[in-house]
Amino acid sequence: MIYLDYQATTPLAPEVFDAMAPLLRDHFANPHSAHRAGRAAAAQVEVAREEIARLLPSGGRLVFTSGATEALNIAIQGAPAGDIVTIATEHAAVLDTVEAMRRQGRRVTILPVDPDGIVDLDAARAAIRPGVALVAAMLVNNEIGVIQPTEILADLAHQAGALFLCDAVQGYGRVAIPDACDMVAISAHKIHGPKGIGALWLRESVRPAPLLHGGGQEGGVRSGTLSPALCAGFGVAARLMRDRAETDRLHVESLAALAQTLFSGWALNGSATARYPGNLNLRREGIDGAQLLSYCRNIAFSLGSACASGSGRPSHVLRALGLTERQARGSVRIGFGRYTTPDELERAAKALNEAAAAQAAPR
Repeated sequence: MIYLDYQATTPLAPEVFDAMAPLLRDHFANPHSAHRAGRAAAAQVEVAREEIARLLPSGGRLVFTSGATEALNIAIQGAPAGDIVTIATEHAAVLDTVEAMRRQGRRVTILPVDPDGIVDLDAARAAIRPGVALVAAMLVNNEIGVIQPTEILADLAHQAGALFLCDAVQGYGRVAIPDACDMVAISAHKIHGPKGIGALWLRESVRPAPLLHGGGQEGGVRSGTLSPALCAGFGVAARLMRDRAETDRLHVESLAALAQTLFSGWALNGSATARYPGNLNLRREGIDGAQLLSYCRNIAFSLGSACASGSGRPSHVLRALGLTERQARGSVRIGFGRYTTPDELERAAKALNEAAAAQAAPR
């Protein structure tokens, strides 16, 4: 199997597995217990928290969660009362949550994007005004890899007296996160860490209302017993993202350059310049992505967000770019990263190109 679905999840780094194993097997104490074993487990949690924070804005505090979906829900549902502004291409964890807030009486504005997937800043300036409590935007889009001007959006939010929430799940450790953020959501399994753990970074003055009530862990923001193993794995994954930043960047850029030649017969969805190069959303006339996925069973790639797979609906992100339903259904997402080899990319491209040509051929 050739794995080209890095936006859905990333392979677990061997170093992460090695760090987690003894905590799962031997050092299993509750990190909230006062005895020596509990304090040792708590120390592992705090080491991880410090490592993760080193790739986030300075200051603030890091709250561990079960994943980015929970982090985004805490940030959105726990924000002060007022209007909410977000973008049409956001992840379902944001769009579905703000829709739930709309049903509870909050006014929500969904900003459009241009054909490149970049937010309409004129619409943003008109919508982000006094009375808005929260502006939420994704740093790197999970489906098309487009980088939004989050620093500008954060400034607009602050001018209006609003908080700015950044969904940095796809960008954490890869793209600089603006210091102007008030809240940042991240996830371990997108950076070669374990599934089941994420975090919400909060500026010191920001205190969202908790969703979960119980023991008051994580400063009262997120009650529940932490897993030292998951925290430690997240911490090691974050350290590797920092230590390997330049190596990973050069590797991904070289793969992206190779992909340009291998997929020359495809059109790129989203901006060709304001993007993370390890995410290629491609379309080709005359094909159906679902059929292509079924035919190329030895290649793991995607038709869009893994969280929306099986819905039967074309991608809301691609439709927001102005693509027709036919064009959206004829699109695939190719994601690669640290452990992808050029040979794997070449073999996958050969199979995809052959399958696409066969599907598009006149019958």
